Amino acid sequence: MSTDPMDLTFSEYLAEEWRPALGCTEPAAIAYATASAAAQGPGEVRQVKLVCDPRIFKNCYAVGIPHSGHKIGIRWAAAIGAHLRDASAKLECFRGIDDSVLEAAGALLERGGVQVEVDAERDGLFVDCTVRRGSTEGRAVIEECHTRLVRLERDGVPLPLDSTDASVGPTMRARIAGLSLAQLEPLCDDLTQDDRAALRQGSTLNLAIARHGLGLFSREFRGPVPTDALTRLSRLVSAGVYARMWGEDLVVMSLAGSGNKGITCAVPLTLWGEEVGCPPELVERALALACLLTTATTHHLGTLSAVCGCSNAAGIGLAAGLVVLGGGGTNEISLAVSNMVGNVTGMICDGAKIGCALKTMTAVDAAFRAAALALDGIGIPASDGIVGSDGRASLANMGRIAQRGMSATDREILAIMQEKMR
Repeated sequence: MSTDPMDLTFSEYLAEEWRPALGCTEPAAIAYATASAAAQGPGEVRQVKLVCDPRIFKNCYAVGIPHSGHKIGIRWAAAIGAHLRDASAKLECFRGIDDSVLEAAGALLERGGVQVEVDAERDGLFVDCTVRRGSTEGRAVIEECHTRLVRLERDGVPLPLDSTDASVGPTMRARIAGLSLAQLEPLCDDLTQDDRAALRQGSTLNLAIARHGLGLFSREFRGPVPTDALTRLSRLVSAGVYARMWGEDLVVMSLAGSGNKGITCAVPLTLWGEEVGCPPELVERALALACLLTTATTHHLGTLSAVCGCSNAAGIGLAAGLVVLGGGGTNEISLAVSNMVGNVTGMICDGAKIGCALKTMTAVDAAFRAAALALDGIGIPASDGIVGSDGRASLANMGRIAQRGMSATDREILAIMQEKMR
């Protein structure tokens, strides 16, 4: 596959960035790594040692694990992963949890068999897991993306990797971020029937968890069916994210490594397209562009970031998709991106947890307003704060804030969470 950003098909993009996941992707990545390491030997799991970057730790701290009876946290994810029988399911590996797995994981935790360390020097996604099982020690290392297994060892001896995850070269996110808005749009014009089917499948999955999630809220929250479509859509997104963070047993379609991003983009675009009578082909094009911009923004922010990916990445993607549904073009999309950057930049990420549901409501509301203004030709001018000369420049400025400006904020968030764990 070529690494030239211009030599890219939407099908290649979808294969990497639009993936099914069961539960939050960070604990799933922990479990995938731990299961891969544990698979290197037979017998009883004696010890698990996990070293991860600060943001993996943050996103695993308080999030629910599917199939586990609502167990939460990074230690449970590691202990469960060490007892899963099949690592090949990757981000859907929690499907393999049963009573025997939970019993063995609980026993391992009770005897202090899980050690978790945070490597504060790691900026990107990093999971290094060592499992001592019987007389064998297995090791698995994941970097950059949630399923990118770059090293596998048995008793210190490197093993061949069957996948192409460890390949070198620019990541898909870097390639997408290297394209201008005018270059991204043509990728959405040549969708194959398989591309369209994959987008529809993702929307179906994410709508299902959103509708399921409404049943977890009180009648007061759901209320009577509102006449305000924006309120209805933001509630649905919030419900889907709540259900996922709570650990409900429903697969979602993740986007740029995050199921919450997938829900935030797919649910409103699909339902709003129906609301205003857009043809399915236009809705699919809008969702395709929303995905691409979410990925581009994720690259600027970092795979895991100091700022909320749902508002700062998926919210931007959603705003762009709404502009497409409203008949706007490249200029209006650029205005919408800058409107979002000038509004939501800086909403912190304090880990994956049920509170993310409220942040996604804010993201949906902001995206609709940003798109509506852009369709009227109104955008925050480049003279304002961190807003750039166009949407792409605004994204680059947002990335500077997230990756450099908020590094101290991220350290304080991590410190608070570590103190709470102790």
